[in-house]
Amino acid sequence: MLALYAISPMALGQIRVAAFNAALSPARDVAHLDAVTTIIRANAPDVLLLNEVDHNHPEDPLGELQSRLIGVDGTPTYPHIFVAPVNTGRPSGFDLDGDGNTRGPADAWGYGAYPGQYGMTVLSKFPIDTDAVRTFRTLKWRDRPGHRMPERFFPPAAEAGFPLSSKSHWDVPIRVGGHTLHLLASHPTPPVFDGPEDRNGRRNADEIGFWVDYLAPERDGWIIDDAGHRGGLAPGALCVVAGDLNNDPDEGDGDRAAITALLNHPRLADPSPRSAGAAAAGLDADDTARWGKRVDYVLPCRELALVDSGVYWPAPGQPRADEATTASDHRLVWVDVTLPPLSTDTSGAGPAPAPRADR
Repeated sequence: MLALYAISPMALGQIRVAAFNAALSPARDVAHLDAVTTIIRANAPDVLLLNEVDHNHPEDPLGELQSRLIGVDGTPTYPHIFVAPVNTGRPSGFDLDGDGNTRGPADAWGYGAYPGQYGMTVLSKFPIDTDAVRTFRTLKWRDRPGHRMPERFFPPAAEAGFPLSSKSHWDVPIRVGGHTLHLLASHPTPPVFDGPEDRNGRRNADEIGFWVDYLAPERDGWIIDDAGHRGGLAPGALCVVAGDLNNDPDEGDGDRAAITALLNHPRLADPSPRSAGAAAAGLDADDTARWGKRVDYVLPCRELALVDSGVYWPAPGQPRADEATTASDHRLVWVDVTLPPLSTDTSGAGPAPAPRADR
């Protein structure tokens, strides 16, 4: 039986994990939704993290996207979805930006005009172990050892309740064959739109630093999830860190040491994906945003064999170049990986991925 596991389809197949800031808000028109759908179909990720998906809005942009992602047989392309509350638009009750008002979008625990704005969604072709998902929306900023919260900028009561996550941090376990793959998802605040106190830049650095600690048993003792469980990811667990992290290791306004520490984490590999479109626009080939920064990431753990990676940014004249521009000011980032062979029981497994000869 062990020999059969060693040559299972899992050993021959690979999966694609992607992250895409799709800017799915109710204000977007049909052309935008169609472009996002086209980009997702063209890349065909098996697991997809979408950033900036508005929740709790009557126009339901996620529902509109799902209706477009129906297969030819009438079944959903992504039958497994995870959505959870985020801090954006959640009122703090404090004047966090110092403008004399407590009800503006910058006074929410995460910038937003209403709860759920700029949220996150995980779409998966494989089952999500929803009972084992960990969320960290309420984890306090000042609880991180060595935190960078600006001193005496926020009201003292606000400091005590200030969450680290501007949206949330999620550990989403996905059952791929007999394996569990942990998608570690987040969307830190942009390190701009503040003043000399650098409140957003400091928060961005600590939001990124959360994953550095979560992946290091010697540093994860301060981490407590929303259900009250302490600690980070178990050593050896398969994982991919994904999201719009709003920080470029080489340029920009963010704390570059923070993103560099994550890219150099001993548990992770940095595929350094590139595109022809960025180079054609006169930008660095690894840039993922229209304004010329690398801010979107898919970072697999080293136990996953890297097959290929890329930023979906076609050069002018290439197929779907217009759709990539219409869909978002960010570009979809993808990584193809092969999971290690199974050698133990596969009970509870989801469907094994087929070999991806087309990639």
